Amino acid sequence: MPTCLQPKRMLVLGIGNILWADEGFGVRAVEEFHRRYAVPHNVIILDGGTQGLQLVNYLRESDCVIVFDAIDYGLEPGQLKLVRDEDVPRFAGVRKMSLHHTGFQEVISACDLLGHCPKNLVLIGCQPLDLDGWGGPLTPAVRNQIDPAVELASSILAAWGVQVSPRSTPLGESERLLANGIDHPHYEMRAR
Repeated sequence: MPTCLQPKRMLVLGIGNILWADEGFGVRAVEEFHRRYAVPHNVIILDGGTQGLQLVNYLRESDCVIVFDAIDYGLEPGQLKLVRDEDVPRFAGVRKMSLHHTGFQEVISACDLLGHCPKNLVLIGCQPLDLDGWGGPLTPAVRNQIDPAVELASSILAAWGVQVSPRSTPLGESERLLANGIDHPHYEMRAR
């Protein structure tokens, strides 16, 4: 595994759309990572949602990036797959929601064109089952992979020399990654 010692900046990023069932895996995984772990000041935790090309600057400013996303690998629903570095651009996101939606592959391509992609790039992808459940929660097969994905990200950061610490106290309302009723406990858990 490549090392990433003393980077100026690291990024843990979740992308996806929580309104399309399993397409929300990346957002829910990064939300859980943030809820569970405190990180050093050089690690940014970001809900990238469907921001598309607005994420380019975050990637350009980062030496090492971990991305959570729902990816159609053609595997069994809920199966995780880890893709690294130059292999990441070969996989596009699950599907575009509209002609205006930009996939992560385009974000990486834009970074390449601008002359700076992260030195280390890891994609933790989960095979979706349901992408048509408008407003619906993650399916159990995908929801059950959030914990393993979060722990995988933690171990990757440790291999890069970053110590993450389990939070000793729950996050306050203003410290949560998502708010206004769209965080996991308020949105998806009520749909069960």
